Amino acid sequence: MATLPTHPDLGHLRRQARALQRAAVAGDPQAAERITRNHPHPPADLSTFQLSAAQLTVAREYGFPSWPRLRHHLDARAAHTWTPTDEDQSVAAQFCRLACLTYAGTDGPDRRAAARALLVAHPDLVDDDIWAAAAASRPDVVARLLDPDPTLARRRGGPHGWRPLAYLAYSRVGGGDPVATARLLLDAGADPDEGYLWHGEPTLFTLLTGVFGEGEGGPRNQPRHPASIALARLLLDRGAEPNDGQTLYNRMFGTDDDHLVLLFEYGLGRGDGGVWRRRLGPEAVDEPRKLVRDLLRWAVQHGQLARVQLLADHGVDLQAPFGDGAWPTGGRTGTPAPTPLSLAAASGDRAVVDLLVSRGASPVDVPPVEAFVEAAMLGDQDRLAALGDAVAAQARDERPGLIVWAAARGRHDTVTLLVDRGFDVNAYGRADVPVEERWETALHAAVNLGDPDLVSLLLSLGADPALRDARFGATPLDWARHLGKTAVAEVLSQTSTPWENRDAGRARP
Repeated sequence: MATLPTHPDLGHLRRQARALQRAAVAGDPQAAERITRNHPHPPADLSTFQLSAAQLTVAREYGFPSWPRLRHHLDARAAHTWTPTDEDQSVAAQFCRLACLTYAGTDGPDRRAAARALLVAHPDLVDDDIWAAAAASRPDVVARLLDPDPTLARRRGGPHGWRPLAYLAYSRVGGGDPVATARLLLDAGADPDEGYLWHGEPTLFTLLTGVFGEGEGGPRNQPRHPASIALARLLLDRGAEPNDGQTLYNRMFGTDDDHLVLLFEYGLGRGDGGVWRRRLGPEAVDEPRKLVRDLLRWAVQHGQLARVQLLADHGVDLQAPFGDGAWPTGGRTGTPAPTPLSLAAASGDRAVVDLLVSRGASPVDVPPVEAFVEAAMLGDQDRLAALGDAVAAQARDERPGLIVWAAARGRHDTVTLLVDRGFDVNAYGRADVPVEERWETALHAAVNLGDPDLVSLLLSLGADPALRDARFGATPLDWARHLGKTAVAEVLSQTSTPWENRDAGRARP
């Protein structure tokens, strides 16, 4: 299935359909193959292939059941697009821009400090600007502005073209009374399900997304709203959809589950997905069941035991396989999709394995290489012995980066076990997911983990501290210094250079 471009244009898609129609009529075999693969009832004779049929084919190539559904999706994206900007505008607009999270790579405490300083220097900037008054959580000003014109609560404005409640939800300047201000705006007709598509992409940032905050930038740069739970409860009481995919994504990196407790109370994981799934279409917004299953997958893989337990307590399916074979199989074709239990085993997490088993998850048969991965990550020597040397050799061939994953999970015993079975201690792999991509070495992963004992172990097994990762071109010591990992930096600094045992720890025949 093809992916729509970042800024899809209906005219461009129409031209695609017209080109497909002409190619089909002309007898182009590639056009015929596209039609056969995507049209629900491909005609045998393409000499009179109609434009409407070509449009249907193009729509289905992009995952939509019909051309009208594709058009509906594009119209919704255009109507709710949000493009963050740093352009200088009025003082009130500058305040709103600096006060609010934008997820554009510029969020941080310096911007919020600048917003507070601007408000101190120009306290009257909120007086005639409802968007700035909302961002500053000033219920007195908001009430005064709404009194003669309640429609202001639903009017777009400010630097991002948002409605006032969005500025309140994404503001991090503190002070004021955000709950009272939000209640005034909702009483005047503000939509609790308001949201925007970041840069026009199908990435929905709702009011709940703003209130709950966090994300890839971390809680320092993208903190939750100081009144996050109270504001979120108010929005949910007024009808906000609890199945908020971007909220779940942004908060999955941490371990605080207060947002999940609240969202489950209001129906997370149930229902039809709400207004945004209807607006953008089921092709663009995941159903509630998939949202919580994806969260379960992340929690299992990253050892978030309390979150796995919370998801289990709320009836999330612990037995069914996940939807693809990307983890822990490395995405190889023909391999089964992992279950929560097999994924926990492949992550070497005995506590999560035991929890899943206690909640009724049962083991499933897996191919030999996956069985080797599970046994190695769990340190199951008996199972490894039963699998034999031939399977170990196959695992070395298919999963050379497994040692990087083991190091990233802090599995000292597994690292030693893998080297003893011929795995190259200097192999490249990925530390964030057990997928075979040549990103960094196990020594890089141990540095990122901040584990000096693991760094020492890897060095003793022949890890080369001079190797550079494939993304940043940095050595493990470079990583340690950049990340402020002083303990591991000290261990690496004591390593003799140039490195004298470059062939140590290489895979043995």
